[in-house]
Amino acid sequence: MGPYVRIILRYGVGAILGYEVGDQLSNDPDVVTAATVAATALVGVATEGAYYLARRFGWER
Repeated sequence: MGPYVRIILRYGVGAILGYEVGDQLSNDPDVVTAATVAATALVGVATEGAYYLARRFGWER
């Protein structure tokens, strides 16, 4: 997941703040690690939230 996070950081921050800042952040291992952990947590929360909704509304089999 690290390479995807690097790409997102490079282009996302590059579009907002400029290409040099995006390149610096995507090459910083601490920033990439923190963003990877945050992205992983977000995916986990979204999955558990979808499962909760499925159970609540009877969508699960």
